[in-house]
Amino acid sequence: MRIIMIEDFQEPIAQLKADVSAVWGRLDVDDINKKIAEKEALTTAPGFWDDNAKATKIMNDIKLLKGRIEPWQDLVQRVDDLEALYELGLEENDKSIESELKEQYEKAKADYEHQSILNLLSDEVDKNDCFLSVHAGAGGTEACDWTFMLSRMYQRWAERHGYKVEVLSQEEAEGGLKSINMKISGPYVYGYTKGEAGVHRLVRISPFDANARRHTSFASVYVFPVLDDSIEVNIDPKDLRVDTYRSGGKGGQHVNKTESAVRFTHIPTGIVVACDSERSQLMNRASAMSILKSRLYEYYKEEREKENSKFAGEKKDISFGSQIRSYVFQPYTMVKDHRTKYSVGNIQGVMDGDIDGFLDEFLSAKWKDLPSSSDDDGDDL
Repeated sequence: MRIIMIEDFQEPIAQLKADVSAVWGRLDVDDINKKIAEKEALTTAPGFWDDNAKATKIMNDIKLLKGRIEPWQDLVQRVDDLEALYELGLEENDKSIESELKEQYEKAKADYEHQSILNLLSDEVDKNDCFLSVHAGAGGTEACDWTFMLSRMYQRWAERHGYKVEVLSQEEAEGGLKSINMKISGPYVYGYTKGEAGVHRLVRISPFDANARRHTSFASVYVFPVLDDSIEVNIDPKDLRVDTYRSGGKGGQHVNKTESAVRFTHIPTGIVVACDSERSQLMNRASAMSILKSRLYEYYKEEREKENSKFAGEKKDISFGSQIRSYVFQPYTMVKDHRTKYSVGNIQGVMDGDIDGFLDEFLSAKWKDLPSSSDDDGDDL
């Protein structure tokens, strides 16, 4: 193994400093600080905490705004310190500094890459929570098992990051789930997960096949932002059909004897949403309305942007019938994203929620405007 000399750090440190300085120069620091000051002024008003929900949102907004500039301020200072340490070691020819120099450089580099990804999440709803649903495609029991596996993968991913997961509704089926709808809450959850929308393909020896044949199954994932009060979606009551029904139970004392589950059908668009997670119809109605507003927000946003050819190309990549990612268990193990060509061999790690590499690669590829999956030449994947 080659011993890294102090001189070897000159170019990497210079490049890192240039990269960090470039991002810092593009940030509108004055505007962000102005917004922080305006929101902090609200916190000093009498009765600020009388409306706990509103106060909490303002405090979260302040935290998010500070999160846009403070990490970069810290990185600028750390890179300057790193450069000073390098010059000191070079001047005094102090070999003992090499290990410290390497450690600080690698940490600063990793933080730069992480913050660069976060910096891409600039859309108005990227910072919001998300509704994520998984639906089984053709394939019967195998597809339902695949839907369950995917839902578990996303829940494990959320747990890794300390996000809150709430299952709003699910339809069980033999072997797994026919569909599941969940809410994932945390900073920038929608921004990170929006690229997961599309068809996910499973290739494996089916445990449900007595002849141990290789099966291919599909499940579709949909992701919508949870809207806050700053975004209004008006719904005409005349355009809404409301159905109530009894939610499923385990039997015995757990049987739901009231029609607490709620299903909304938006007649003009045909969008249908449901919620049955609570025993209270009022709570299920509120959750279902929140989901419907999120779905309509995305629907009308897409309608407005259909004339944009770039958007149309991206939408084709994530529409049903065109898989965005393949998960191969046999005869080898590999997970490959067909849009970015990013792949990993540790499929068990992926199914346990280690999907950050795919999320980051999608955001980076979108930023760089890389070619679409139509250029993919992997037949097995």
